[in-house]
Amino acid sequence: MKITSAEFVKSAVLPAHYPPASMPEVAFAGRSNVGKSSLINTLVERRNLAKTSNTPGRTQLINFFVVNETISFVDLPGYGFAKVPRSVKKDWGAMIEAYLSVRQNLVMVVFILDIRRDPSDDDLSLMEWLDHYRLPYFFVLTKTDKLSNNQTIFRRRKIEEMLQLPPKEKTILFSAKTKQGQNDIWRVLEEHLSRL
Repeated sequence: MKITSAEFVKSAVLPAHYPPASMPEVAFAGRSNVGKSSLINTLVERRNLAKTSNTPGRTQLINFFVVNETISFVDLPGYGFAKVPRSVKKDWGAMIEAYLSVRQNLVMVVFILDIRRDPSDDDLSLMEWLDHYRLPYFFVLTKTDKLSNNQTIFRRRKIEEMLQLPPKEKTILFSAKTKQGQNDIWRVLEEHLSRL
């Protein structure tokens, strides 16, 4: 995918504040500090389009972007181990589920996991939500540059077993540092968009 433009549109919490559903939308979901913003920035070849932070839980809004004026990217709030009040965590769950359940132009979810961590209960809950709403999704394992090749092979296999993925359904390995997986992710997205 040749990137000609990538722009931030707006942040929102409630469906009433979402931008118009005028183009196919791809959401990026995962726990806090999993590298969602870095993944988005790498895909659109911009350094700071999506704001990155070393502090887990910094993204507490749903952030909408437009790429090439033809596709919408959505950075969903991270969940999990962030040091935030329980009430805020509860709000995040409601915010994400509201988005997943009402957004009519949502065509795919990029489900992001840190290759160094086992899928959490929150990750498995999100999987259940996506299956419940019959939303297509695929898994991306980030931060592969932090492991050796042998560690990467072992962790990938273990995570795929924990997620109970069918043998044909592979995770995509990704590193924002080396750009490993960038083309693979675009390939999956473009194939899916071409079938709509």
